[in-house]
Amino acid sequence: MLIVISPAKSLDFESKPTTSEYTTPEFLNESEKLVARLKKMKPEKISKLMGISASLGNLNYERFQTWHLPFTPENAKQAVLAFNGDVYVGLNAPSLSEEKLHLSQQKLRILSGLYGVLKPLDLIQPYRLEMGTKFGAGKAKDLYSFWSKKITPKVQEAINESGSKILVNLASNEYYKSIDPKKLEAEIVTPAFKDMKNGEYKMISFFAKKARGLMSRFILENNIDNADDLQAFDYEGYHFNPRLSRPGQPVFTRG
Repeated sequence: MLIVISPAKSLDFESKPTTSEYTTPEFLNESEKLVARLKKMKPEKISKLMGISASLGNLNYERFQTWHLPFTPENAKQAVLAFNGDVYVGLNAPSLSEEKLHLSQQKLRILSGLYGVLKPLDLIQPYRLEMGTKFGAGKAKDLYSFWSKKITPKVQEAINESGSKILVNLASNEYYKSIDPKKLEAEIVTPAFKDMKNGEYKMISFFAKKARGLMSRFILENNIDNADDLQAFDYEGYHFNPRLSRPGQPVFTRG
């Protein structure tokens, strides 16, 4: 069973890593091509490209200017420990045991606009480049076309090595679109998480994102390889809701 999740805009490069182990991203040559273009852009152009404030434009301009190879533990940090958004609050990777971090290398992948596909312990340097950004390199007009021949085969390779041919899609639509599911030899399961609001179950973005991280942690902590075993997920008050669920789309509700 392989889990795919999205990266996060929020980053933590201040906290000390909880493990000294690390690996190197496989697509750094591609990342370097993207950064080479980004380095030539002024802060104002970065702001416009990404739809972000001037201060964030300046921050990311500086990030791209200082981005350089090779990655080392001194100038980079493991991806699963560096990302710090809602999904990663739920996953809480810093509290995972060394054994479960090792297991995550086999069962978890992070999709990225700059790095393509990351293993949890792959080193990254700070960046912001969302997959939906209209930006590419060479003949690619955007990041989807730039990564089109790289991400899907790499995900399939990881599925083959994960223990069972099941892909648990816990990524956002923006990032999942970088995978071509028609080319995957796998059962695809896309869980959904809903909270009670005004008398009905609704997907509330903040809670749903955190729940994706909680589900990722649940799979790792229990070393799950069977799709039916996902129904036992019960972290932070969620429970499987058979009435709202469909084949390949289990729904978990609370409240």
